[in-house]
Formats: sequence, C-alpha cells, structure tokens
Amino acid sequence: MLKKTLAWGGVAFLIFFIAFRPESAAEIFKSVGAGIMDIATGFGDFFTNLVA
Repeated sequence: MLKKTLAWGGVAFLIFFIAFRPESAAEIFKSVGAGIMDIATGFGDFFTNLVA
C-alpha cells in the first residue's frame, strides 16, 4: 500500500513540476538523458575494446 501511494505521489509531483516549472524540468531531463548516453557510450567502448 505504501509503495503504491509513493508511486502515485511521485507521478503527481512530476506532473506538477512539468506544469509549473517547464524550463527547469526540461533541463533536468536533458541532464539525465546526457548521463544515460555517457553510460551507454562507456559500455559500448568497453565491449568494443574487449572484442578488438
């Protein structure tokens, strides 16, 4: 029950944040996306060097 309540609270906060602070939300999502891309690039480089 607590997990479900926290999940819905997180969704509500996300919607609120995007609705009232769209510029800040966009910057955060860009930063998260860049971090994920850096991690993916690192894994790709690792496997490329492992096989080569």
